[in-house]
Amino acid sequence: MGIHSPVLCQKQSGAYFTPGDVARSLVAWAARSQSDRLLDPSCGDGQFLSAHHNSVGIEQNPHSAQSAIAAAPGALVHEGDFFAWAAETHERFECAAGNPPFIRYQTFKGEVRRRALELCARAGAEFTGLASSWAPFLVATAALLKPGGRMAFVVPAEIGHAPYAAPLLEYLVGSFTTVHLIAVREKLFPTLSEDCWLLYADGHGGAAEHIDLTVCDRFKPSQARPKPTVRVDLAEWRTLWSRRLRPYLLPTEIRSLYSLAVGHPATRRLGDFATVGIGYVSGDNDFFHLRPSEAKRWKIPTPFLHASLRNGRSMPSGQITRATVKKWTRADDPVLLLRLTRNQELPASVREYLDSSAGRAARGGYKCRNRTPWYAVPDVQVPNYVLSYMAGRSANLVRNVAGVTCTNSVHAVRVHDHAAATKLLPQWSSPFVRLSCELEGHALGGGMLKLEVREATRVLFPPACIADNADADALEDGIRTLHRWRHYAN
Repeated sequence: MGIHSPVLCQKQSGAYFTPGDVARSLVAWAARSQSDRLLDPSCGDGQFLSAHHNSVGIEQNPHSAQSAIAAAPGALVHEGDFFAWAAETHERFECAAGNPPFIRYQTFKGEVRRRALELCARAGAEFTGLASSWAPFLVATAALLKPGGRMAFVVPAEIGHAPYAAPLLEYLVGSFTTVHLIAVREKLFPTLSEDCWLLYADGHGGAAEHIDLTVCDRFKPSQARPKPTVRVDLAEWRTLWSRRLRPYLLPTEIRSLYSLAVGHPATRRLGDFATVGIGYVSGDNDFFHLRPSEAKRWKIPTPFLHASLRNGRSMPSGQITRATVKKWTRADDPVLLLRLTRNQELPASVREYLDSSAGRAARGGYKCRNRTPWYAVPDVQVPNYVLSYMAGRSANLVRNVAGVTCTNSVHAVRVHDHAAATKLLPQWSSPFVRLSCELEGHALGGGMLKLEVREATRVLFPPACIADNADADALEDGIRTLHRWRHYAN
């Protein structure tokens, strides 16, 4: 077996080492005396262990474990899987601090994941299949605290919006008397696209009456926690904000206006009058999307081709018209989907294209070889509108006048209440609806706004009595605030 470099191992394990001033601050928050026994469940290079002499660290990366031993010679460092160790240990701790690994669900799998979720379920936290590794790390760590114990951790900013973070927060407010999040706008790790917040929990064995939130531009190292700037009501957080903390980055008056709209009987959400879904998955975009010149060279008849929007970058503003499609055609863009159906008689030219070297390569792909016939792309539809699901300044909703289809790189919007759509969709570019996209969507790396299907259906359209009386400047300020938090530069 080849030797892995420490950097490669670090990336594979989701570990990015914490700046010393951040580690020392979190340890100071969690440890009240030198005699407190502190646990770091993923100790990395030992930054947290070195800040408190009475410490235990777990680290699966042997290179990092050796660094931790050198950095904190007085600490006890176990090399191996934290969840396996946590399931067997009888030791309990006064406090815990650290920076748990951030491994997305696609690679957080196998026996380690099974053990992690089993431990969490035993503690009373049930995670979905989309949970990233850091959330189970926190639950499993909390379960090892003594009554009254405390913990302080670096956490991804996803704790403020990700659906899988909701079970974690519910577990925390049901297990600690104090739950305090410090939302930091400037990156704690400047070289990473991932934003990070800080979490403090105190009084293990109790239950919180609210969530404390501190909203700040930058982290200032301190021996004491910053004072909360917002007290989050749990009932409001659960109902109005769907267990998200990101809306609390906004001023109270904007949240109050949004709350007023949510509660108004005349308010509508996009999902009330339209269905939002993903476009088709071809299985091999390069093969199934032909340039006009290629279609001509292969002599593919027009009835077997359908103009398609392949990605959000090709979307115009306003609407997709025949002129738009002609522009794509003149540029010889690969926008013609080979649209074939089951039991369809195919002309010789199409059969020849399917049997080409590119066709033989395509039919071996996972999607193609698992459908019959392999060349019939499923779920091809002609939506009424197309919606970008990743955006910079704002999400783009475009009317599909030309009748194109679309890939899963964008959302397909099919209207089922045309009267409501005619009345409400012209508001899409209004400050209120753009703010709603920011609130219902979430930040992605690189300053992008992402609207998942479920999030898009929740975009809010207020009645005229609210929209007309809203302070447009305040709404625009709110939009700019959320732009800054997702690091989008105009």
